[in-house]
Amino acid sequence: MDKPTRRRFLEVLGAGSVAAATSSPLLNALAQGMPSTSTEFFLFIHAQGGWDITVSLDPRNARNDIVMPASTDSIDPSGLMYWTDGPVRDGLTSFSMVRPAGCNIPFGPAIGLMAESRRFERMCVINGIAMNTVSHPDGVAFSTTGRHLAGGRAAAPSVDTVLASVFGTRQLFPTVSVRFPSQFVGPGLDPKALPLRVDNIASVSRSLTRSDRYVDAATRTAVNTALATEAHEIAARSYFPAAYASLEQQLGALERIHSDARLSSLFSLPALRANPAYAQLFTPQRVGPMGPTPVTSPYTFESNNLYNAAFAVESFKLNLSRCVSFSTTSFDTHFANYEDHPQHQQELFNMLAGIIDALSAADHPTLAGRKLIDHTHIMVLSDFCRTPQINVAGGRDHYPNNSAVIISPKFRGNRVTGSSDPGQLLPNATRTFADGMRAITPADVLATFLSAFDIDPRRYMRDGDVMMDIRR
Repeated sequence: MDKPTRRRFLEVLGAGSVAAATSSPLLNALAQGMPSTSTEFFLFIHAQGGWDITVSLDPRNARNDIVMPASTDSIDPSGLMYWTDGPVRDGLTSFSMVRPAGCNIPFGPAIGLMAESRRFERMCVINGIAMNTVSHPDGVAFSTTGRHLAGGRAAAPSVDTVLASVFGTRQLFPTVSVRFPSQFVGPGLDPKALPLRVDNIASVSRSLTRSDRYVDAATRTAVNTALATEAHEIAARSYFPAAYASLEQQLGALERIHSDARLSSLFSLPALRANPAYAQLFTPQRVGPMGPTPVTSPYTFESNNLYNAAFAVESFKLNLSRCVSFSTTSFDTHFANYEDHPQHQQELFNMLAGIIDALSAADHPTLAGRKLIDHTHIMVLSDFCRTPQINVAGGRDHYPNNSAVIISPKFRGNRVTGSSDPGQLLPNATRTFADGMRAITPADVLATFLSAFDIDPRRYMRDGDVMMDIRR
């Protein structure tokens, strides 16, 4: 038996490190140390739990058979920016529609700041999405992958993973997923696009923190350099160089993170909160005839997600992430807390307005003279919607209809496509697809989104037709 040598020890150590690296999403993400040549960025927001589109995107304010309009009997409108009493029907005071000047989209009173400063001109609203499910896990999978669950498991990759695989594998973090239902499923995906899934942005910072109690920074740098050199030499002699090259990239990426102050602040919640670029996001203001005024009680439900939003914009500004995805707190309002549901939605749309403002002010990291808003593509989706009738507990239950919002220069803004019937908010079969006249499905929405970036949806999706009329 050959006598053990330092090189042999490092080869074994390197092989073990490679095996560990391939099982770690964080280390796989850290391996991508070079910026991508793509100039586009993607943000996905999951309105978790099923939102009530009757008070926002697909508003209903009239009593019709079993349809119960949102009224002052079920809602406390005092915190809503756009609640205006509408006609009294059957003793219930409903709301008036929100139609800013030049707006082609009917909004409900929960639309918040998206109705101001002409931000609605960027919105493409898709209503009447047929979910064919009222199960949370199935609805989430259907909305993000275009497929229902198969045996309780996702049957296709989620849209953020697909885009990271196509455009983000050379990013430091191809896709960061904060409680978002990201799925890495099926053939054709690059393993380097495995989502970095975390419960909190700050948890990444804790994972990367190194103590100086036993080893100082200079020693860690020397060790990293030695290991990277060994990995490079082994790769040159290996029959399978990719694994050792990946290890070398990981070591280089770790060194980059520990030596770049911008990266440590990227995962710091206090640093994100103190950054003046996100003042409108954290403390929104309305701009009226008398000048800017703070929004009263802007965030009760979504305050934690403001950090995810700020992180997304900041990581795009630094060209470190291709996709960022996060889920909001729950909209699943079966009980008396329905009275807060419109305020919950208003906070979501106020946050979206703050994201748009931050992207509009941010310079593109690689395109001189361009702003991030012109190269960032946002999709907001949910599990499904809520029933048109208010239940005996003062809430609304699950319903197999849905809406989605796309904000992207690739899509026509200030317009709504798809519809639901006036009686029970079920999707209307008003569009002609390859398989005939039917309602829009989540697969159609996702296929259309992917096609806007010259991605063939059939490479990653079984179902879904492209809706060319909503694309630019």
